[in-house]
Amino acid sequence: MSAPARRFIPRIAYAGIIGRPDFTRPVLSRKFWFDLLAFSMVAMFLVFIAWGMTEMSAPIAKLDQSPISLDPHNLPAYAMRTVLRMLIAVAASLLFTLVYATLAAKSRKAGQIMIPILDILQSVPVLGYISFTVTGFIALFPGSMMGVECAAIFAIFTSQAWNMTFSLYQSLETIPRDMDEAAFVFKLSGWQKFWKMELPYAVPGLIWNTMMSMSGGWFFVVASEAITVGNQHITLPGVGSYIALAIEQQDLHAIFYAIAAMTIVILLYDQLLFRPLVAWSDKFRYELTAGQNAPHSWVLSLFAKSRLAKKLLMPIGWLSHKILRIRLFKPTAEVMQFSAREMRLFDYLWYALLGLAGIVALRHLFIFLHTSVEWSDMRHVAFLAMITLARVVVLILLASLIWVPLGVMIGLRPKLAEIIQPLAQFLAAFPANLLFPVAVVVISRYALNPDIWLSPLMILGTQWYILFNVIAGASAFPNDLREAAANFHVKGWLWWKRVILPGIFPYFLTGAITASGGAWNASIVSEAVQWGNKSYTATGLGAYIADRTAAGDFVHIVLGVGTMSLVVVLFNKFFWRPLYEVAARKLRFD
Repeated sequence: MSAPARRFIPRIAYAGIIGRPDFTRPVLSRKFWFDLLAFSMVAMFLVFIAWGMTEMSAPIAKLDQSPISLDPHNLPAYAMRTVLRMLIAVAASLLFTLVYATLAAKSRKAGQIMIPILDILQSVPVLGYISFTVTGFIALFPGSMMGVECAAIFAIFTSQAWNMTFSLYQSLETIPRDMDEAAFVFKLSGWQKFWKMELPYAVPGLIWNTMMSMSGGWFFVVASEAITVGNQHITLPGVGSYIALAIEQQDLHAIFYAIAAMTIVILLYDQLLFRPLVAWSDKFRYELTAGQNAPHSWVLSLFAKSRLAKKLLMPIGWLSHKILRIRLFKPTAEVMQFSAREMRLFDYLWYALLGLAGIVALRHLFIFLHTSVEWSDMRHVAFLAMITLARVVVLILLASLIWVPLGVMIGLRPKLAEIIQPLAQFLAAFPANLLFPVAVVVISRYALNPDIWLSPLMILGTQWYILFNVIAGASAFPNDLREAAANFHVKGWLWWKRVILPGIFPYFLTGAITASGGAWNASIVSEAVQWGNKSYTATGLGAYIADRTAAGDFVHIVLGVGTMSLVVVLFNKFFWRPLYEVAARKLRFD
C-alpha cells in the first residue's frame, strides 16, 4: 500500500499488532470483553437518551411540583439533563454549520449576505434570543415542558453554532489549490468533492471548535436554564439553575458541589467524545509526511477491536459509501459559464436587490426609532457601546498575547495536548458566574472601580476560543513544513514570523472573531454582577441590556441589541473581514 493511501487509514487500526500474534483462547476472551464493553456503552447511551426525552416531554406543571433543590444528591440528575440539552444543541449546531457555512463559501453572492448575517447573529446576546423566543416555544408545546426545553436548547445553540460555522467557512475558504486541481482531474462532482476533500480538510479545526463550543455553552447555561424575562421566571432542572440558586442564596458549599459535578462531566465527555474525535481526525491532516506522535484514544481502540461494533456499523458504512459516491452536482468544469457582460449584469441585478432590501430595512428602522425611542436614548446607548467596544478590543489583544504562544506549543505536541485538553475544556466551561462572589467581595473590600475590575469577567469564558483555534491550527500544521524549517535551521523570531504565524493565522482569525463576539455576549452577565444583596454595575452596553431585560422593556432591549449588532458588524466588516481576505488569498497551503 502506498504511503498516501496508508495516511488516510486510521492509525488506531494498526495499534497493538506489533509483535507475534497470539491465537490462543485469551485473545478470544479479550475480544469478547471488547464486544461486551462496547455494547454496554452504546446501550447506556441509548437509555440515557430515552430517559432524557421522557423527562423533557413531561407536563410543565412538574416544574412547580419539583422545584430546584441545593441537595447535592440531585446534582447527578441535573447534570445529565444539562448534558442532554448541550448534546442536542451541538448536534443542531453541526447541522446548521454544514449547511450555512457551505452555502456561504460556495456562493460569492450568498456569502455577501450570509456572513454579515452571521456577524449579526453572533453579536446578539443570549438574553436577546431568550427575550423573544420563550413565549413562542411555549406556544408550540402547550402544557408540556418541551417548549421550555426547546427555548433553553435554542439559547445554548446560539452560544455554539456561530463559532463552528466560522471555523468551517474559514477552512473552505482556504482549501489548498492542489486539492482543487485534484478534484478537477478526477472530475469529482460538487457533492463528491465536498465530502471526500473539503470536509475532511476542515475536520480537525471543526472538531476543536466543536469542543470549544461545547465548553463555551457552559458559560451561558445559567442564563439558559434559569430564565427571567419581565414577570416570567422559569427554572429548568440542570446545573445552570442549580448554580443560579446557589448564587442567589449565597451557598458556597453548593457552588463547590456544582464545580465538582462540572469537573466530572467534562472529564467524561472528554474521554468518551472529544478525545476519540481528535484521534480519529488526525488521519485527515494535510501533509506529505506523517508526524511521529499521533493522538490516541482508548474508546476508539475499543470500538476498533470490537467485532460486534464493526458488524453493527457495517450497514451504516455501506450506506454512507453509496451516498458519498452520488454525482449530485456537476464538476466545476461542466458548470455553465457566462460571459463577462452577463456576469456584470447579474452583479448589477444582485446589488440592486440588496440595495432595495436595505432601503426597506432602513425605513422600518427609522419608523421604529422615530416612534418608540428618544434621540437622547440613542446617544446614550451609542456611548455605552463605545465603552464596551474599548473593553473588548483591549481584552482580545491581551488574550492573544497570552494564548497564541501557548496554543502553538500545545498544538505541536500531541502528548502535551492530551494532558492540557481536559484542563482547557474545564477552564473554558467554568461559568464566570461562579467568580461573581469573588469579584463582589474584592471590589467591596478594596473600594475598587467596577468599570475596570469587572472587565476581566468578560473574557474569562471567551478567551478559550483563541486558544482552541490556535491549538487546532498548530495541530493541523503540515509536518513536512516543520521538517523543512528544521532542515534550513529556521529558528527564533524568524520561525514565528515566516513559518508558524502565517500557518495558524486563518485559525487565529476564527478564534479572535468568535472570542470578540463572545465577549460582547459575556458583557450582559459581566458588566452587572450580584452576590446576595450586594451588586456592582460597570458602565457599558451589556449592563444596559441586562437591566432592560430584567425589566421586560422590549423596546429598549431591541435598541440595545440592535446597537450591539451594528457595532459588531461594522467592526467585523472593516477590520476582521479584510484580514480574512488576506488569509484566504495569501496564507494557504498550496
